Amino acid sequence: MGRTRVLALAAMLLAVPAAIAIAGPVQAAGGTSIVDEQLGAGVTRAGELIQTSLRLGYPATGRTAGPTRVEISQPGAAYIKVHFAQLRVAPGDYVTVADPQGRQHYLYQGDPTLGEAKAGDADYTVHGATGFAAMSIDGDTAVVTLHSARTSAARVHIDGFWRGYTDAEITAHNPQPLSVCGTDARRDVVCYQTSHPTEFARSNAVGRLLIGGGGLCTAFRVGRTNAVLTNNHCISTAASVRASEVQFNFQCQTCGGNNPFAGTRVSGNALLRTSSSLDYTLFSVNNFTTISSFGTLFLDVRAPVLNERIYIPGHGDGRPKRLSIFETSQGGTTCRVNNPQSDSINMGYNCDTSGGNSGSPVLAGSSHRVIALHHLGGCLNEGTRINLIYPQISSLIDNSG
Repeated sequence: MGRTRVLALAAMLLAVPAAIAIAGPVQAAGGTSIVDEQLGAGVTRAGELIQTSLRLGYPATGRTAGPTRVEISQPGAAYIKVHFAQLRVAPGDYVTVADPQGRQHYLYQGDPTLGEAKAGDADYTVHGATGFAAMSIDGDTAVVTLHSARTSAARVHIDGFWRGYTDAEITAHNPQPLSVCGTDARRDVVCYQTSHPTEFARSNAVGRLLIGGGGLCTAFRVGRTNAVLTNNHCISTAASVRASEVQFNFQCQTCGGNNPFAGTRVSGNALLRTSSSLDYTLFSVNNFTTISSFGTLFLDVRAPVLNERIYIPGHGDGRPKRLSIFETSQGGTTCRVNNPQSDSINMGYNCDTSGGNSGSPVLAGSSHRVIALHHLGGCLNEGTRINLIYPQISSLIDNSG
């Protein structure tokens, strides 16, 4: 990894290293350590945990003017996700985590794991350690600022952060079985806004799943209740749910523009049901109302039919959301069911996918409902038939759409 650049912009910033090394477990306050989520086979390795020890704060005496601020920067990183071992501030004081332009902005008025969260505070994730992690920031720099009236001491300790791999590093860390079947025909979802408006609209309910701080899959809202569906091989435990976040509307603003929206992030709340044999996990999220505008997907609870049309929205390779509508070329053969029962649980298709598409919905063109849950690449690519999953989750979702 390259040298880490950390810019300290306040007089009271303590212990800023000239370089930050790749971490194993990071010792946090209280003797516990950050857990870097164990990623299952098939999960796209997308980032790494990095050890640091940055302290922001004002002493009880000798206060200085201006906020205490630090920039954590990793040139070329796809995202930065900051972990706080300690965040203790006086009433009225708060900490923000933002990108340099302020487009993404998260506010914390205390450690939420200690019951100190207040109205207006952002979501957070927990990682088996004292403290919590802020929601991730897209791009290679996160700015952490302590806003204080300096009426009392404030103690803020950052003990680590995750940096998202570059595209080249994702390729290097993720040897994948063949999943792009011929020429890759996927395009940004916005490319289909006019030509395929229903497919475009249905893709809004699909988000990028950041597992811990270093793994990527896809997940989607299902039914009318607070429920999100992905693969068991992506997340399978209550702890991994609480360590994960889902980013909705992470998609390019213009066709081929490489200019994604910042999106809306929510953190995982509770594990509702999971199955390793059918490879699904259903879970709820925090701040559910913030993602209601993206709509939801409903399940097509029937057996798939040979040659019926399908399409797949998802975050292959962790990239902004793309749609697979055609198999090899625009306007050519549309994606279809090549084998409605490739084995006891799966159906097969040649619709293009790649690492990161795990957990994507496979939608039937006839109903625009989910007919399979994508989880395997190899051309044929495969998804668990949704009529097998539905009986196990029917009591937890409202599929009356």
